[in-house]
Amino acid sequence: MDRDERQRIRAERYRTLSLKAAQRAENAYQRSKSMSDVIPMGQPVHGLADRKYREKIWNTMGQSVKHSEKAGYWADKASSVENNTSIYLDDDNAVEKLENKLRELERVQETMKAANKIIRSKKTSELEKHDKLVELGLTESQVRKLFVPNCFGEIGFATCTITNNGANIRRVKQQLEKARTMKSMENKEYSIGDIDVVENYSENRIQLFFNGKPDEAVRDVLKKNGFRWSGYNGCWQAYINYSSRLFIQKIKENEGIQV
Repeated sequence: MDRDERQRIRAERYRTLSLKAAQRAENAYQRSKSMSDVIPMGQPVHGLADRKYREKIWNTMGQSVKHSEKAGYWADKASSVENNTSIYLDDDNAVEKLENKLRELERVQETMKAANKIIRSKKTSELEKHDKLVELGLTESQVRKLFVPNCFGEIGFATCTITNNGANIRRVKQQLEKARTMKSMENKEYSIGDIDVVENYSENRIQLFFNGKPDEAVRDVLKKNGFRWSGYNGCWQAYINYSSRLFIQKIKENEGIQV
């Protein structure tokens, strides 16, 4: 199962939780409404029993509100997962995704530079500029906006926009190089005492397998060093980076995890 499939399953789980919470909210609301319907409009409180009954109505409505908030929370979580376009090095197709992203960023960069060269030319009429910008693939709306000076008094694409896109190109190139390197590396497996270690380059994780559940003190040390329990993989794992490698080196030196 690749990351995309895990993301889809996670989003579906959040959607299900949202629907269940929404149903609980509706049920609590209907209970509260049914309870309040037996009290005539404007009737004053009569005694302790009546007061407790009204408090129960209020608390039931409060449950409806809480469940509604939970429904919104899980719906937001689902949307966040569904709209997450980030590319992770442990994606099975990370190299392909990064190559596509790089091509698009470079295309946009070339388009912006070409557009600025056209629009800032003093030898070309506005009509000619318009036609050339459309030939670049820009829409009529985009072309009109380019002739309006920005907050820096520039026409065309802002210099900072081109600079930021260039920085993104360099970042994606570095990420792509790392993804290609990791894809070509073979996983390593070894043991340190009773801990089985896997340097899982296909998932960009260092994974620690224990014989049973480690005690609380060991779990605290793992968490402080960036390791988290993965129920899916049945191990404690962290991203492969300088910190996780240093932690593994310390385990080797001490022949185990020191608490």
